[in-house]
Amino acid sequence: MPGNFDEIRDQQRDTWDRFSTGWQKWDELVLGWLAPFGDAMLQRARLREHAHVLDVAAGTGEPGLTAAALVPHGRVTVTDLSGRMLAVAAENAARRGLSNFETKACDAGALPFPDARFDSVLCRFGFMFFPDIALAAGEFARVAKPGARICAAVWSGPDKNPWATTIMSAIARHGEMPAPPPGSPGLFRCAPSGLMRAAFEDAGLTEISEEEVSSVMIHQSPERYWDFMTDIAAPVVAGLAKADSTARAHIRAEVLALARQSMQDGQVRLRSTATVIVGTR
Repeated sequence: MPGNFDEIRDQQRDTWDRFSTGWQKWDELVLGWLAPFGDAMLQRARLREHAHVLDVAAGTGEPGLTAAALVPHGRVTVTDLSGRMLAVAAENAARRGLSNFETKACDAGALPFPDARFDSVLCRFGFMFFPDIALAAGEFARVAKPGARICAAVWSGPDKNPWATTIMSAIARHGEMPAPPPGSPGLFRCAPSGLMRAAFEDAGLTEISEEEVSSVMIHQSPERYWDFMTDIAAPVVAGLAKADSTARAHIRAEVLALARQSMQDGQVRLRSTATVIVGTR
């Protein structure tokens, strides 16, 4: 299946390059929304001030940016398939005055680093998009020093993530949302119980632990939620593209109505839940 993996990887690169503008536009909101997940990972990473940290599939830079501030005498290398996403990460690092931060465009399944290079490896919301989860986990273990902590976050099931299902379910009700083949990249691909633990075990990691962490996505209005999701979520855009103008209008009206039901104190508040998994090399 290597050819298929190559095709998936190329599609992922094209998608993230295409959506990099939307992610940059909403970067401040995304940073705040996803911070609890990155913070939970960093708390378990056992970072020391001289540590060399690798953050894989880092997109616009987190949690690598926060890690760089925690290792003032160390270094953080962030990777992603998308060079355009990494350009945003580099801008964010420069804005924060971080000189111990570097970017590298590469594939998580073929990391261009020597064995036992890093003191910690991080991956927040990357595993579900990798063509081969086991291959990536093996690469993480290979480049980690003995005793290094490998920390990842993956989305829990759809029922715990109305931030995504509020709009995705509306699209499915009014348009065509064909189910992806089993095991193919997708938001909730890594949600099944035991899947990530098995990947870490197969990679030779020990002292594996898992914990659920929740956050709240906050928008100032239902319309802002719609704008956000149609700017940053590739499955949303793909689903809407298959709907005609009448169906799109129905979808938007339904999503706005559902978002209004999630309002508290004048804000749309949507729960987001992920599993943070940690293992030792």
